[in-house]
Amino acid sequence: MTNRSRIMGVGMSVPSRVVTNHDLAAKMETTHEWIVERTGIEERRWVSPGETGAGLAAKASREAIEKAGIAAEDLDLIIYATLSPDIYFPGTGVLLQRELGIGHKGVPCLDIRQQCTGFIYGLSIADAYIRSGNFKHILLVGAEIQSTGLDVSTRGRDITVIFGDGAGAAVIGVATDEAHMILSTHIHADGTEAEILWTETPASRNHPRLSAEDLEAGKHFPQMKGKNVFKHAVTRMPQAIMEGMQANGIKSIADIDMVIPHQANLRINQMVAQMIGLPPEKMHNNIQKYGNTTAATIPICMHEAIELGKIKPGDLVCLVAFGAGLTWGSAFLRF
Repeated sequence: MTNRSRIMGVGMSVPSRVVTNHDLAAKMETTHEWIVERTGIEERRWVSPGETGAGLAAKASREAIEKAGIAAEDLDLIIYATLSPDIYFPGTGVLLQRELGIGHKGVPCLDIRQQCTGFIYGLSIADAYIRSGNFKHILLVGAEIQSTGLDVSTRGRDITVIFGDGAGAAVIGVATDEAHMILSTHIHADGTEAEILWTETPASRNHPRLSAEDLEAGKHFPQMKGKNVFKHAVTRMPQAIMEGMQANGIKSIADIDMVIPHQANLRINQMVAQMIGLPPEKMHNNIQKYGNTTAATIPICMHEAIELGKIKPGDLVCLVAFGAGLTWGSAFLRF
């Protein structure tokens, strides 16, 4: 068969520091019950001083590389998805490359910024490169450190309670049979309402990029119109799932073994499952423990599902996400 791709190994890494809802309630006007009712989140991981996105990504990557049965030197490309780069520039991909000790090999690094849909976009890029025959082993990483950019006060609580830090990684390689391969990817964007979920500053369109007035107004913290985002998410995610089913001739939801959705809000995922008639046991969620780690949620969630035996070799798996931009997409694969 012509070149097709497959996921060879998956890894994850989260900081050791656990931040519970009760911890946040001590710093802002909120309660454990309020957070669980609206988001499903009970705790999340936040970094301690000295921890970096590249460091978390390196740990996740080493696990993925080991499970793929290759060495870091075998990598042909690194795709790094994040909305929270370690520094303004260069991209964090080269910092990860350096952490993995393969800078001398000249391995190209591609940094992408599709927020919560970053891993799906990255998978579509990796799949295309493998199909083209240009590369044999691609490291795809989603990594975020959100905690250092949050307003930990009552003013920022609606967003602050949601986000966590972490990294997930996957090695994408050449498929050797049809029982283990990426079937299709489907990616979309609509910038019409980009401002309903964004961080406004610092911004190169402003002079200066960040002013004292911006800081005072909290414009350097993420802002979200939650009801609008919820409405779009529960519309676009089912569409992306149905698009993948149609593309692959999948007649029934019952034929899908596991759905791994982006972990933005447990209520969103439960509604999506209900809308498409997916039984709870066929969707894995772990936002309860990790919060929303943006580009890292899907590989972290997939890693856990594999470890729990919820995803087995040969299973038909759907990955689906929606995020800022607005961006959304899905991927179907035989694991």
